[in-house]
Amino acid sequence: MNLRSYSTTLLIFFLLLLVTLCITPLIGSSEISLARAFSSTLAISNNVDANILFQVRLPRILLGALTGAALSVSGAIFQSLLRNDLAAPFTLGVSSGAALGAVIAIALNLNFSILGFSIISLFSFAGSLGAIFLVFSLVRTRHGEFPTAVLLLAGVTANFFFASLVMFIHYMADFRQSFTIIRWLMGGLNITDYNTILTLFPLVLLGISVLIFFSRDMNLISTGIHSASSRGVNVWKIQKLGFITASLITGAVVAICGPIGFVGLIVPHIVRLYVGPDLRILIPASALFGASFLV
Repeated sequence: MNLRSYSTTLLIFFLLLLVTLCITPLIGSSEISLARAFSSTLAISNNVDANILFQVRLPRILLGALTGAALSVSGAIFQSLLRNDLAAPFTLGVSSGAALGAVIAIALNLNFSILGFSIISLFSFAGSLGAIFLVFSLVRTRHGEFPTAVLLLAGVTANFFFASLVMFIHYMADFRQSFTIIRWLMGGLNITDYNTILTLFPLVLLGISVLIFFSRDMNLISTGIHSASSRGVNVWKIQKLGFITASLITGAVVAICGPIGFVGLIVPHIVRLYVGPDLRILIPASALFGASFLV
């Protein structure tokens, strides 16, 4: 794909996201008027339309866009580096590790915030980090390599192990805890604020930027490890960087939204039909379309 086609494709996906962000705030159970929402004659505390738009809908929409972008990019990276069309952001156990952390916090009846983040979200992120480092510790060879097949197997094993612990804790929980656990495991965009979004945005943006920067090397790896090595690519270093970066941005959004698994699997395949497998365009295109898709 030449530079002109590249720019045109990204522009189309960007315009799609822009249209989506403009339309979705107007959709909801309560009809609102933009004229009333932006009216200067009413105080913000008395303006129902403004409160619905700016305090309820807009934060959820922005969180949905961030989450969709992060999961879609992570899915594209996993499918490319693992060379497996069924790979997803949760392949290495990030989702189940995050779920275990959240369930532990719920079972312990922890209900407070630290730096504006609920303790459940913090436990969830810690669980996702624990899952990442556990899987990579299990598969690392004495030469520092990460065999793809073994990594995939370790991720699936970790998923089942953490999921079984979640089921056990859920079984032992009382009715109130059980309801909270189920609600969290369903995932959702209903609980957020602008502080959360402002904290999450630079993390996701940095992660996606790092992946784009190393996308050329990842392209070579996706064609074959030996071929990439012969062209001077440090395969194990780039693989580790790609997997960990994708897992970290996945863990960050899952800690806030809960597990939303289908986006990271479906969106990269849809985008790949239009732009091809080149990660240099697939990553930003997946981010833009994934944001629109989830919103």
